[in-house]
Amino acid sequence: MSQSMPSSVLVIEPLQLLVSAVPALCVAAVLFVWSLNARNALYAMARMLGQLLVIGYLLGFLFDANNVFIILGVLSVMVCASSWIALGSIPIQRRDLLPATLLSVTIGGSVTLLIISQGVLMLDPWYMPRYLIPLAGMVFAASMNSISLAADRIVSELKQHSDYVIARNTALHTALIPVTNSLLAVGLVSLPGMMTGQILSGVSPLIAVRYQIMVMCMLYGAAGMSCICFLVFNKKLFLSQKQIP
Repeated sequence: MSQSMPSSVLVIEPLQLLVSAVPALCVAAVLFVWSLNARNALYAMARMLGQLLVIGYLLGFLFDANNVFIILGVLSVMVCASSWIALGSIPIQRRDLLPATLLSVTIGGSVTLLIISQGVLMLDPWYMPRYLIPLAGMVFAASMNSISLAADRIVSELKQHSDYVIARNTALHTALIPVTNSLLAVGLVSLPGMMTGQILSGVSPLIAVRYQIMVMCMLYGAAGMSCICFLVFNKKLFLSQKQIP
């Protein structure tokens, strides 16, 4: 499969890429002068660089391989990683919440991904990696973030002896705030990354808008369905946390 880009794309050379780090390094310098955690900022930037370089080569391999079993393996890793990361800040042992979280991410994310890939894009074959993997990354990340916010909020609400239904509804509302704000702001405050990338690569703005509408609906659906499943599946476990001081 060809990896060539449209001729309208401006190629960024390695030296030019270093220039893009200047604003971030300025922020790190201020953090250092103000005795804040500049080391963490530098670590985050270095990790970002390493991860993106690795994923760049990996995606090239996946696109060329075009193998259904490899794609399913990648999707499984995404589901497991997002489920584990989502529970990182919860004051409940991860192993208690993990099974239901895995199921929630799988249901909410996979159903959404199936609808988008087969009902909207009609991919043929269905595991077309150039489309499926980037979309799956966005879907499972949305599921992960919504579950993380919901879990943190419902535990906090129940510890304050709130009614379960009120705590559940508050958690769902809180979890959907970021993606709802994105729906409200898109086109007015921001041009999302996918739309911007397509426009920069020479795609018609009207086509880019269609893709972005699809993506925004996809993210809201995945976040909402995964969060709802998570709250329903873990009802008994969360109710037991009401007695934790």
